[in-house]
Amino acid sequence: MKKLTIIFIIIAFFRQALIAQDDVYPTPDNNGQLFIKNAVIHVGNGQVIEGGSIEINQGKIVKVGAGVPVPANARVIDAAGKHVYPGLILSNSNLGLVEINSVRATQDANEIGDINTSIRSIVAYNSDSKVINTLKSNGILLANIVPGGGSISGSSSIVQLDAWNWEDAAYAMDNAIHMEMPRLIYIPGARSFFQGNQPQGDPVKRNLEKIDELKSFFREAKSYGLQPQSKETNLKMEAVQGLFSKKQKLFIHCDIVKEILVAVDFAKEFGFDVVLVGASESYLVADLLKQYNIAVVLNQMHSLPTSNDDDVDQPYKTPAQLQKAGVLFAINDADGQTRGRNLPFNAGTAAAYGLSKEEALAAITLNAAKILGVGDLTGSIEAGKDANIVISEGDILDMRTSIITTALIRGRQVSLDDKHKQLNERYKYKYGLK
Repeated sequence: MKKLTIIFIIIAFFRQALIAQDDVYPTPDNNGQLFIKNAVIHVGNGQVIEGGSIEINQGKIVKVGAGVPVPANARVIDAAGKHVYPGLILSNSNLGLVEINSVRATQDANEIGDINTSIRSIVAYNSDSKVINTLKSNGILLANIVPGGGSISGSSSIVQLDAWNWEDAAYAMDNAIHMEMPRLIYIPGARSFFQGNQPQGDPVKRNLEKIDELKSFFREAKSYGLQPQSKETNLKMEAVQGLFSKKQKLFIHCDIVKEILVAVDFAKEFGFDVVLVGASESYLVADLLKQYNIAVVLNQMHSLPTSNDDDVDQPYKTPAQLQKAGVLFAINDADGQTRGRNLPFNAGTAAAYGLSKEEALAAITLNAAKILGVGDLTGSIEAGKDANIVISEGDILDMRTSIITTALIRGRQVSLDDKHKQLNERYKYKYGLK
């Protein structure tokens, strides 16, 4: 038995060595004072400051504005001719849980079972994933790590993308419980009824029964929370008590109007803070979402419309329609190929279809932070918030001009090297192009 244990430890060690980043290391803490000057500062709340400066101390933003004094002997980043943005936030991702989508051995996102409320994504997060640093190179500094599998997949946590392990990475833990809404209509190419071995019969009727089961679970969980503390703990029901106390939000993954209406019903019956993830038809009931203060994470904009009757550019127009209705929303990149790297360019597409540039920026910074419950810590360049900041030579929403030169996470200037850049240098050397 001891020999078998040793073998497993050795295998685990070499597996980590194989997937670890080659030579990109997390930056040590730097609690000193730092200034960024001569920049075009995009605050994240719609405000733009020309020729502005930022004072950072102890990892926090102290002052922001056009008249911030910079001492002669201070450590300074001169951002003349450059644009400064809040660090971008990926609102819904399996980053660090899945390394290669097509390789089963690198996937740790899905748990077996149907109601997995006690599953915590943070403890499975692999901070050595090669994908992580490719996101930093595009200005993405924070990500919400979401588990999968079952009708209720567990709790997500927010991580910062420059860490030695999951404990270092944790930015806000167990901020939300995630529920997969049973499908109420079959749409080819969307989440299907027919995943795995499904029983015969009407799938819509079966899924309506599943919704009733989920409601029954939450009713029981509410009653459980009202009972005097007993000697026995129900882990599944204990894990969702934060929903009733508003310490957590319920992220419901759904697409069509029928499913969205059921999600609204969950908010009405249980008083949950509900966030819709995906919600491709949310524009059709935007006024209702505004009425019940339900936020939306638009999972994938670069996609086909949900319905054959929709305008071909409907996914691009949806953000502007939600903005007009006053619905709080974030833009995401859930494409399994880009793995989140296209986040700023998804927002750029929304800016071409009705949003202003600053509104599109807010959808991947401040709006995302508010939806994830960390709006008081990050999402904008304002005094008192963490210094999560990105400096770009051009417009961060424009694929042609966005070149990220500097990134700070809580005031630490992090490495922007990644596997893509290393391979580029390797083959430039091989073919005599250096």
